[in-house]
Amino acid sequence: MTRILVTGANGFVGEHLCRYLPARGYVVRAALRDYRPHWNLSEQVAVGDIHGATDWSGALPGVDTLVHLAARVHVMRESEDDPIIAFRRVNVEGTAALARQAVAAGVRRMIYLSSIKVNGERTHGVPFRADDDAGPEDAYGISKWEAEQALRRIVLETGLELVIIRPAVIYGAGVKGNLQRLMSLIRRGVPLPLGGVQNRRSFLSVRNLLDFLRCTIDHPAAAGELFLLADGEDLSTPQLIRKLGDAMECSVRLFPMPLPLLQFAGRLTGQSPVIARLIEDLQVDIAKNRDRLGWAPVADMDQSLQEMVDVNSRR
Repeated sequence: MTRILVTGANGFVGEHLCRYLPARGYVVRAALRDYRPHWNLSEQVAVGDIHGATDWSGALPGVDTLVHLAARVHVMRESEDDPIIAFRRVNVEGTAALARQAVAAGVRRMIYLSSIKVNGERTHGVPFRADDDAGPEDAYGISKWEAEQALRRIVLETGLELVIIRPAVIYGAGVKGNLQRLMSLIRRGVPLPLGGVQNRRSFLSVRNLLDFLRCTIDHPAAAGELFLLADGEDLSTPQLIRKLGDAMECSVRLFPMPLPLLQFAGRLTGQSPVIARLIEDLQVDIAKNRDRLGWAPVADMDQSLQEMVDVNSRR
């Protein structure tokens, strides 16, 4: 049976994946910072913090495919004096060290979950494509791009089968972060000044991500490829808010505010990146996934949003 090592197994995507794969016949080994004795998974290995000197020797023996989800991600209140150094320590040095140890242990394929931020922060009428030049802007996106380049160099030296996936914003049952905060505002009936926004943004159901990961574990044509991933259904911010309101059975209170005022408010409050994500376009073209792998999204967006809302409401 195929044995899969999942790093970042206790994260949002990792927990979903560690439940999903065993139900489809895979043996899963979870790599965690700390051992979790009450977690219902037979194989788990504590590896501590991830950096260039992390020892993966207890996690890699017998592994066929490595799915690398672990990363240093965005933090709302950055505590590092130089964030790019902290991002590189985990996302670049840690990823490269893992890949080299995986090759030495006989791992055949590595699937790396990167970020759409490698392409950039916004689109202008034309969706991002897998063959576009990279254009990362923030420390996180830059570190993910540098990690991709480090992995490609290792591939040239070793022949490791590498699959890189750059997902759009991931949502689903148990999600936290900005979507959780948005649901909280809707539930409390807070008026939102976004009624006049006419942007287009791509999103990714965690259910579609899981199915695509399963596909790339086995598909021979996935080796050596880079894929962008989304649901294939783009929404404006007001459309997303209304869909969430419908799923939550809450009245949505939207009113229009001129975009320059929204941008000024973002600068005034130090929330410019948040405002930008609410008003700008970021679209993803997933045609390559169909053409190369025969893959199409399996999860409906409305159903996925409903599942997210239902789980969130029970917490």
